[in-house]
Amino acid sequence: MTTNALRRNGSKGQAGDKVFSGAALGAGILILATLLAVAIFLFIQALPTFTADPTLITGGEGFASYIFPIVVGTVIAAAIALLIATPVGIAVALFISHYAPRKLAAGLGYVIDLLAAIPSVIYGAWGYLVLAPALVPTFQWLAANLGFIPLFAGPASQTGKTILTAGIVLAVMVLPIITSLSREIFLQTPKLHEEAALALGATRWEMITMSVLPFARPGIISAVMLGLGRALGETMAVALVLSTGGLIPSLIKSGNQTIAAEIALNFPEAFGLRLAELIAAGLVLFVITLVVNLIARAIIARHKEFSGAN
Repeated sequence: MTTNALRRNGSKGQAGDKVFSGAALGAGILILATLLAVAIFLFIQALPTFTADPTLITGGEGFASYIFPIVVGTVIAAAIALLIATPVGIAVALFISHYAPRKLAAGLGYVIDLLAAIPSVIYGAWGYLVLAPALVPTFQWLAANLGFIPLFAGPASQTGKTILTAGIVLAVMVLPIITSLSREIFLQTPKLHEEAALALGATRWEMITMSVLPFARPGIISAVMLGLGRALGETMAVALVLSTGGLIPSLIKSGNQTIAAEIALNFPEAFGLRLAELIAAGLVLFVITLVVNLIARAIIARHKEFSGAN
């Protein structure tokens, strides 16, 4: 190949690099611009809520008193979901990646991925028709035997449509996200690390704790935070499963509400100041989700230097 041909090929390669770099930069700017536009739209539409007479806001005590119980309910439902889904998801991911036979692991992986594709309304219908009635005896037992604990204070719901039921449904919904991402991260663990641990006499579990989990820690955190984002913003499933009401500490009584369900249930009939209230609630959820992602990035950056990737 002549020198001129090499120069022409080099020029084409540089041009391609510039085009790709510009396209990637443009995509990144577009995402940030879209995010900013959404934030500005929500703030402008919600502004009447912040300037209105507090007595005109739902509840008659201002927006803070209106939104605080809903924010707490949202956090409670998401926390229940993560407390259930995180250990189960990590355990299933470890089983698929390091314990199950290859054929069984492939089948389980397909099933887990399939769960992520099920629409949220199907999960809500399952929770409403199957899970909630099945949990009623358990709630009654908790109220009778552990009712002295505020979280299980009775009387228990006779329909099973409680914040605990909603949290369990959310756990099932975020389980595929945590499991799939954790599984892929576990499979990326360098084989040399695993083989070195086994060669030193470590058991399979000791190898996992010494090599796999430290390497996968940032990825696990990312998976959990992604699941948290799904749990915070879930609408239809919670709306179908939860009997809404005021903020209460008990998890087995009817009551509590989440931001997403509050918006979904009231938005079709809302107008004027009530519409602005719901958009303001959406703005609060937007801020919460943004803060959660920023915290996740900070945690990942803090622990990344200790991961096996380095």
